[in-house]
Amino acid sequence: MGLRVRVIAWLVAAAAVLGLSGCGYNDFQRLDEQVKAAWSEVLNQYQRRADLIPNIVNTVKGEANFEQETLTRVVEARAKATSIQVTPETLNNPEAFNRFQQAQGELSSALSRLIAVSENYPNLKTNQGFQDLRVQLEGTENRITVARNRYIKAVADYNTLARQFPTNLTAMLFSYSVKPSFTVENEAAISRPPTVDFNKANPAAPAASK
Repeated sequence: MGLRVRVIAWLVAAAAVLGLSGCGYNDFQRLDEQVKAAWSEVLNQYQRRADLIPNIVNTVKGEANFEQETLTRVVEARAKATSIQVTPETLNNPEAFNRFQQAQGELSSALSRLIAVSENYPNLKTNQGFQDLRVQLEGTENRITVARNRYIKAVADYNTLARQFPTNLTAMLFSYSVKPSFTVENEAAISRPPTVDFNKANPAAPAASK
């Protein structure tokens, strides 16, 4: 009888393992880890950008009569973006995720404006320190775009599994909820890197004071 019980228990365990595998449980585990890894890289690149900004602002401050409003917008946008507390729960909280996204979008916009205005200042164009910083910024913006696109892809794969039948039943059973992603309406603003081509004048920027 003892052997029979053990055999039955083994068969039940095997069936449970096969059942979990067939209903997508293992896939949820794998895709959830991919989403977390992709999100971590997004945060790393945004932090890299935030770390560059103080040096950029300090360099620009050295230019006489630089547009103060533009500098203020960058400083305030950075402060807002870095003040948002990002936790693991952010990935499962659409409202928190949207606040983070909007803050980063505002910072992207402020930085784009600063770079555009700087084109009107010849001293900044020939300032090697500023040139190096803007190249680093451009590279960081590109890395942000790559990291964000990888996150979008990872979330899309995960959410497809969470929504389709029969794996949606597994999602409900184990509380694998749909995760938020970058929204279409804000994607253009967030993904657009600052214009850093100093070979072209920006007619929209105000003229520098003499």
